[in-house]
Amino acid sequence: MQVVYPAPNRSLGTIDVLGIVGLIGLFVARFIPVAVWIPFWGCTFREWTGIPCPGCGLTRAADRFAHFNVLGALAANPLGTVAAAGFGLAAVASVVHLAFKVPLPELILSENEWRWVRWVAVSAFVVNYVFVILAHRLWHIA
Repeated sequence: MQVVYPAPNRSLGTIDVLGIVGLIGLFVARFIPVAVWIPFWGCTFREWTGIPCPGCGLTRAADRFAHFNVLGALAANPLGTVAAAGFGLAAVASVVHLAFKVPLPELILSENEWRWVRWVAVSAFVVNYVFVILAHRLWHIA
């Protein structure tokens, strides 16, 4: 693994785009009650099967995280909470980068390291989905 620091710049990169998208998403989650305003909002898969889909709880997690209720967000969807936190960190990094020309480090991974990243991501997805199913079916966490 290599970490490369470019020269100070204000050019848009991946972290900047993720930060902008995250800032918009967290703003919407904080101030606009999407699940209330859109009449068809909900999980059709869960309505038809009784089993939550892998994305069940993402709206609640984003809403709760945007309202600084981290424990409630973790109960709704742990991986969604980690993603919301990542978007928030990317937003902060993007503001610092674009406002003060602070260079953002670039991470260069080998093929073997990317393989590990993929395995960890898939494992996290599976563990999160098992949690969402158990939380919905057994513990009735909403």
